[in-house]
Amino acid sequence: MPLLTKQLIASLLVIVIACLGCDRCLGQSADAIFVGGDIITVNDVSPSAEAIAIRDGKIVAVGDRDAVMQTRGPETKIVDLDGQTMLPGFIDGHSHFINALSVANQANVYPPPFGPGDSVDAIVSAVKTLQAEQQFSPGELIMAYGYDDNALPADRKLTAADLDAAFADNPVIVQHVSLHGAVLNSAALKKYAITAETATPPGGIILRKPGTNEPEGLLMETAYLPIFESLEKPKGEALIQAIQRGQQIYAEAGITTSHEGSSTALDVQILNRAATNGELYIDVIAFPFITELDRVLTSFLANQFGKYNQRFKLGGVKITIDGSPQGKTAEFTTPYLTGGPGGEPRWRGEPTFPIETFDGMVKKVYDAGLPLIVHCNGDAAIDHLLAAHEKALGDKKSDDHRTGIIHCQFVRKDQLDKIAEYKLFPSFYTEHTYFFAATHIQNRGLEQASFLSPLKSSLDRGIRFANHTDFNVAPIDQMFVIWSAVNRMSREGEVLDPEQRISAIEAIKAVTIHPAYWCREKDRKGSLEVGKLADFVILDKNPQKVDPIAIKDIRVIKTIKEGVTVFALPNPRRPE
Repeated sequence: MPLLTKQLIASLLVIVIACLGCDRCLGQSADAIFVGGDIITVNDVSPSAEAIAIRDGKIVAVGDRDAVMQTRGPETKIVDLDGQTMLPGFIDGHSHFINALSVANQANVYPPPFGPGDSVDAIVSAVKTLQAEQQFSPGELIMAYGYDDNALPADRKLTAADLDAAFADNPVIVQHVSLHGAVLNSAALKKYAITAETATPPGGIILRKPGTNEPEGLLMETAYLPIFESLEKPKGEALIQAIQRGQQIYAEAGITTSHEGSSTALDVQILNRAATNGELYIDVIAFPFITELDRVLTSFLANQFGKYNQRFKLGGVKITIDGSPQGKTAEFTTPYLTGGPGGEPRWRGEPTFPIETFDGMVKKVYDAGLPLIVHCNGDAAIDHLLAAHEKALGDKKSDDHRTGIIHCQFVRKDQLDKIAEYKLFPSFYTEHTYFFAATHIQNRGLEQASFLSPLKSSLDRGIRFANHTDFNVAPIDQMFVIWSAVNRMSREGEVLDPEQRISAIEAIKAVTIHPAYWCREKDRKGSLEVGKLADFVILDKNPQKVDPIAIKDIRVIKTIKEGVTVFALPNPRRPE
């Protein structure tokens, strides 16, 4: 046989073999190809792309348009982004998903611009509106969320008496914006047996009427926690509807993976049952609270943590060691400049648990081989975590544990050095630079407040981090999270330490690829790469191309979870 003929046959065989193995010849063409807009991959090797193809809920091609179009088949849907911008679906860095199940039935009393709550009268009015809309029966509990005493005049705070005048026949709980406390009216105080004889528990606060032991209405930390944990959850069909509403709140923000950041055993049961019944359309990661861990472990083995049951998994264990800086319950090494919540002099805050107890909790989680996240706001609280980490792990303290520091707001520079050395993972909270800058400056002084959530200093040390809303402490709005990291602008229009601002892409990483790494899901989420889940968010503008001050005004047009649209903005305006 002539040599040329042999070479031709060999070449034809290569083509046939390649064709037999290709996706199109096997009937495995792409389900959809997205083109016609900016595609931000959050992949440093190839930061942008012209097109992306998906099949069976995963990415099968991303990059040059002509190359990606090779995956097109007769049934492939071509999706024109129409000048809009695609990113990986947002991954929640910390919030309280279970609270989303009930906020639809509560009054929003956030201060402006997210609610009406800048006065006692406005708060009472919002609760009265809810009462009229939902026709609460006498004796039925009425709830509100988002109360920020710092947004009210300095000499006027919400009390039980304010609520009693309008709600004589119903117990009312107005939750503090920190989620670490609430103001109760007299009917609610009676319902939960809070009286003048009630002792203030360690780590808790019961604000008393001046000169008496009578409760004034405000309960914080361990004084409120048992009440919060006892609040009734919806059941039956109402629960199914609540779970759907709750997921939609997250999907509207572009979130495809959410966090339930402090779960009871009942919360875990509710979410696991919803997953088993196919009711979850976004992923939910839950972190049982340390005091609930033994109850959770009666139903889940330790080796089930980190594994999805459909769209639900246990991500680790949550411990809280201090409170909130705006509520003056975060623990610091130096006193608050304005005293304690009840005017206590030289107040530094207190740990939630005795330090010996906390150390034992940390060791228990590590000994069980479980991931750990710890709520730490003040620098003293962060000291406690670092010390407990060192005691529990010894020579292994710098191994890959990815222990999360939730909030980590008032971290010091020397603490950042240890966080980098130990490979800990902060989930920062830069929205405080907007919502509470003035309060923090008043309580802690300008120098300490300016170093709040120091993202740039963390980047300089090679620290990976997330950024979060702590919903429903703040509204769940990932574009506002990105905006706050890029601008660090206060409600008053002042920039809180411009040296800590970061670029738009670094801020995007804090709600995509970094939390994916933290949750040990970087191989399947957080960036637009072949083989990863087709989790996308489509925005009306590119955060890297608009004026940084306009990032907060960018809208989520569509949220896609594993190729399925779970939110679409009705009649979106074409981009300018």
